[in-house]
Order: sequence, then structure tokens, then C-alpha cells
Amino acid sequence: MRGVIFDGEQPRVVDDLEVRDPGPGEVLVGIRAAGLCHSDLSVVDGTIPFPVPVVLGHEGAGVVEAVGAGVGHVAPGDHVALSTLANCGACAECDRGRPTMCRKAIGMPQKPFRRGDTELFSFASNSAFAERTVVKAVQAVKIADEIPLTSAALIGCGVLTGVGAVLNRARVDRGDSVVVIGAGGIGLNVLQGARIAGASVIVAVDANPAKEAAARQFGATHFIDASAVTDGVKAVKEILPTGADHAFECVGSTRLIRQAVDLLDRHGQAVLLGVPPATAEASFRVSSMYLDKSILGCRYGSSRPQRDIALYARLYREGRLLLDELVTKTYPVQDFAKAADDAHHGRVARAVLTFG
Repeated sequence: MRGVIFDGEQPRVVDDLEVRDPGPGEVLVGIRAAGLCHSDLSVVDGTIPFPVPVVLGHEGAGVVEAVGAGVGHVAPGDHVALSTLANCGACAECDRGRPTMCRKAIGMPQKPFRRGDTELFSFASNSAFAERTVVKAVQAVKIADEIPLTSAALIGCGVLTGVGAVLNRARVDRGDSVVVIGAGGIGLNVLQGARIAGASVIVAVDANPAKEAAARQFGATHFIDASAVTDGVKAVKEILPTGADHAFECVGSTRLIRQAVDLLDRHGQAVLLGVPPATAEASFRVSSMYLDKSILGCRYGSSRPQRDIALYARLYREGRLLLDELVTKTYPVQDFAKAADDAHHGRVARAVLTFG
């Protein structure tokens, strides 16, 4: 079968992958569509360290082909969106409703794939850049058949992370003010999360003025072209003189993390979603934090995928959450290099690979 692998040197499309059958508590899914997220590119450029060789991809949707023993919530033929959380469901964190903190879901990559005599790792317990993949049952969430799988694929990472950061981690309330730094795939979902939450002022900041139309479509009430201003903090405070209730950094720049902190009003909170290099350090003025300000890390939108994916699918069907509009362009999997280049240069909000 076809898939995109990374061997430590360069990513490439191969056609001789094999995947094992599902074991107890596992599901075999035929992938139909998979979003190309910057986290996949970050594995390639080394920003996210990961063992190789690995089958890339982690934002996918498809059709269940087989289930292992003990799986009852999905069956062959069901359409599913996949999450990256292979959480155990039994530890204290899972029991508290915090599956993103499950210690068994992080740093334990498996090797369900093979090329000849070589076993390959699964990326993010998912590997959606393959025609078929094996995931834990908890990762497969049944969705309505009428939801296009090219759109449903994006729920499993970009939507869970961006919308979830707003609703689950920051808990943005009606009338709050929100600043979103970076209007890429994650930033657009933060914008629509803020809109869904009822924020009154939603400011998008991006160095690419071409992103303004999409930012406003997803919920921004204001847009600041960061390439046209010398002081981003000052530009935002012309809109929000006392600062923002919530500032989301979606780029992964330590300079912009500092800006997010500097943008906060009293009792404001900066939420970090972008992924800088693993050894990066950021600084802030400590004295400013005594006004009840907070800096919040956020893993995967603090989500509970079985609950949240179903919720977001319902909001989509009700016309309240945008999915189709996130898909800038689709590419057959063999055009991965073109999709990656377009994503790297910001030509697309989300590129989606298809397996036809």
C-alpha cells in the first residue's frame, strides 16, 4: 500500500508498505483523507524529535475495515475521524477527564508498519499518511456518513487543538476579548472557537495580509497586518487599550510568545499553541504577572476526543463550525512534496492528502 515515510533524511512516497491486523482493542482504518499539519513538517525539519523510520500523518479520517476483540463502538463500514490520543482510559488522569495528560499516550511509539524486513514507527499513534492504519479503539470516533471525509479529517488535530484551546483550556466567555497571533490552520480554528464562545472582540494578527479574508470569515472582528506595523503590541492596544483577556500564540516564536504576554489585560491569560524548538526559552517581565495574569501551555486543545470530535461534527452539521472552508486544496498522496512545499510557504491554510 502507499504511504509517506520519513527515514531521517527526507520524506518520500512509497507503495510497498504493510500494516499488521488490529489486535484486541484496536481498529484498522482505511484512510480516505489526511490533513498536512505543520507538526508533520516539524518531524522532517527536526523541530519535533521522533524516531525513524516513521510513517507520517496524524490528522485523518476514513472508513473502518476491521476491529479487534473487545471493540464495540465502531464496526466495519463506519466513517470515523481519528485522534492522536492513544490514552489508556484507566489511569488517574484519564479518570479525571484529562486524556491529553495520560502518561501512556506520550513517548511510546509503536511499530505497526513494515517495508520488507524493516519495521516502521507510527507517528502520533496515528500515521494517517498511509492507505491503512491501525489505531487504538479510543482514537476512532464515529461520525455521520454525510460529512465529507476531506473535511472531517481536519477535526482530529487542527480543530481539536484550536477550538479546544478556546473552549477547554482558556474557557473564553461571552463578551471576552481575544487576540490570535498567527492565522494559519491552528489560528483559524482558535478564531472560530472564540466566535463560537461568544467573544466580543477577536483580533487576528499575521504577517501575511492575504490571510485577512479567511481570518474574518472564521471570526476575526479585526485584522492586523504585522508586516505593515513596527510595534505589534501597540497596534493591538489601539483596538484594546487595556489589553486582551486572552492571547493565543499559534506560530511557535519565542518573540511572539513575549508579545502575547505583553498584550494581556489584568487577569488575562496567554495560551501557547505554536511549537518552537524543544530547547527554546522565552522571557517575560515577572512584575507584570502579579496582576493575576497567566501563561498556559496547552496540549491538543485539552481535548476529550470521543466527546469533542462528536461535538464539533454536530456543530459543523448545524452550520456553526467551519470545516469545508479550512480545506484550501486537496492533493493525491503521490503529490506530497508539492503539498508540503505549499504548506511550508503559507500558500494554504490546510492541504489535504487524498487516497483514491
